[in-house]
Amino acid sequence: MKIALMDSGIGLLAAAAALRRLRPDADLVLSSDPESMPWGPRTPADVTRHALACARAAALHRPDALIVACNTASVHALETLRAELEPALPVVGTVPAIKPAAATGGPVAIWATPATTGSPYQRGLIGDFADGTEVAEVACPGLADAVERADQRAVAAAVADAAARTPAGIRALVLGCTHYELVAGRIRAAVAGTAHPDLALFGSADAVAAQALRRVAVSAPARVAATGGGTLRVILSGRESELPAEALHCAEGRFIAGAPVPR
Repeated sequence: MKIALMDSGIGLLAAAAALRRLRPDADLVLSSDPESMPWGPRTPADVTRHALACARAAALHRPDALIVACNTASVHALETLRAELEPALPVVGTVPAIKPAAATGGPVAIWATPATTGSPYQRGLIGDFADGTEVAEVACPGLADAVERADQRAVAAAVADAAARTPAGIRALVLGCTHYELVAGRIRAAVAGTAHPDLALFGSADAVAAQALRRVAVSAPARVAATGGGTLRVILSGRESELPAEALHCAEGRFIAGAPVPR
């Protein structure tokens, strides 16, 4: 079994790590375009163009499914990607975890890129799954780019800025960009002082990984040995490469690479 993931950059690591935990035997193809980062401020047409390039590069390796491990690309390019690639290649989008977050009763905050925040797509999800729940949309300019560059000072500044604009008392925080899942602990710490004591963070990686496995009609075994033998192929801006050094600054990247913690 081979599953491809695409994203603007290393945000796909969260879903890739979830897949590796569920199916260590699966071959993974990671296709991203760090040269075009960030996608958040780009126009929908531009996001679609870059997403198509990543998807096409991944499709050349004949995966059984493709995960669009990027909220911004899912918002703006998912229909175009499916129109080109399906039914031959199932395409699984990333949906912000608004529905389970709203089930907490709220209030809910959704952290997302500027392109996703306030979009008709996200507003539609709020209307469908969080009607009657207090929801605050919080744009996080610069955060995905800072995570991509492993710029710890920039990450801290972007997280602090978004936390300062997050209403007090929230019970649930939706990580509406896959990059944010890589710094979930820092986000939780930043809002802990004003959030509800039972604050829950909701990402999409686990659900997306499970959905991809369902799409290829493969059920993840309850117990699989950690040494599953699955291979890893990395494509950066259309060229075969290695995982970027920045990926090893997060636990998910080290897990995927089998690498030690950087010193």
